[in-house]
Amino acid sequence: MRCEPAERVRGRVQVPGDKSISHRALLVGGLAPGRTFLANLGDAADVAATVALLRAVGVEVVVRGPGEVSVFGRGRGRWSSPAGVIDCANSGSTMRMGAGALAGHPLQAVLDGDQSLRRRPMARVAAALEPLGAAVACQGEDGRPPLRVTGLSRLRGGVEVSPEVPSAQLKTAVLLAGLAADGPVTVREAAPTRDHTERLLRSVGLDCATVLDGGPDGPRRIRLVPGEPEPFGLRIPGDLSSAAAFLALAAAHPRARVRCEAVGLNPGRVGLLEVLRSMGAAVEVEAAAAASGEPAGTVTVGSAGLRAVTVGGSLVPRAIDELPLVAVLATQAEGTTVVRDATELRVKETDRIAAMTEGLRAMGATVEGTEDGWVITGPTRLRGALVGSLGDHRIAMALAVAACLADGPTTIEGADCVAVSFPGFFQTLGALVQG
Repeated sequence: MRCEPAERVRGRVQVPGDKSISHRALLVGGLAPGRTFLANLGDAADVAATVALLRAVGVEVVVRGPGEVSVFGRGRGRWSSPAGVIDCANSGSTMRMGAGALAGHPLQAVLDGDQSLRRRPMARVAAALEPLGAAVACQGEDGRPPLRVTGLSRLRGGVEVSPEVPSAQLKTAVLLAGLAADGPVTVREAAPTRDHTERLLRSVGLDCATVLDGGPDGPRRIRLVPGEPEPFGLRIPGDLSSAAAFLALAAAHPRARVRCEAVGLNPGRVGLLEVLRSMGAAVEVEAAAAASGEPAGTVTVGSAGLRAVTVGGSLVPRAIDELPLVAVLATQAEGTTVVRDATELRVKETDRIAAMTEGLRAMGATVEGTEDGWVITGPTRLRGALVGSLGDHRIAMALAVAACLADGPTTIEGADCVAVSFPGFFQTLGALVQG
């Protein structure tokens, strides 16, 4: 993809349905006995992988229209062993959360994926599900996929699980497995992560309570009483992570104003907005009515002189997907920005710390990659260059933002990987830049 510098950036954006909520809504719908209806389901390739998983175990998923599906759930313990290997493609969400959902059924399944997914750590999923008696085994080297799940119709309750890293996906895997337990299941988090699963489970009639063991940014426990979800209807809010690229561009570009409507504003997902405000960006948020406990609204960001910040600690889990964009923003900010405590970026679809370091250096930025983040000094006038996405959708989108700020054309190799989360990304970006 060849990207030209943007003279101005202006307009309104509607982004696809939230990918994280789409995965969870599909899986919970598949566990509910009866018809669940979902509107504004994300059109990402990752979401399609979760639909494929459900169909493989006997759950009927019927497409009614663009973004509209009916899920005819089979209830707890009634999924069937798939006829072959379940292909999770590039979706770590499908593999991790799907393993938890599969564990509560008397079946055997193997979850595999593409070369990128095969490099991602999955032993942590097996470790998180082991206290419930689930038999999950990594068949690749060093705890990598494929992942074999041998499920049971009844799992062990009365347990407390502490995932090795704060992760909403690991937490979700335990909670979905816990629906089939013979007693309450508790997940202990060292730091808060996005709580889409807890909100959804409560909205479908289940007892899922969160207890804070400290302040709002401290440890917490999520206690689930096993049960069967009720079928439900849900209109999924827009994906703030998809909107993030346009919001970041608006903050960094000298002639910009972007309005993103009907996006999710879950407290566990708004870390980028906190970073933008701390950098001096003008951020306006208009709240709207919540759906199934999920806050939503409209976010508007306009041009601003940016200043350097330090990003770390409990803010990192709330902004983990957007940190490559923070690296781009840092190149335009006055001073030295430090991103730390983000080692998890090393084991995403690619090593995102290394990928952004390489890409931004090629564009003339002063950036040092560290073990757990970056040190970036700005402001820098970026130059057009040949850069690579390394097959990572977040890297492709972040480099596209950098390209709009550069003084010449930039070519992004492998840019079609944006389809993993946002197939229409470049069309939307083009409309804003032309506006």
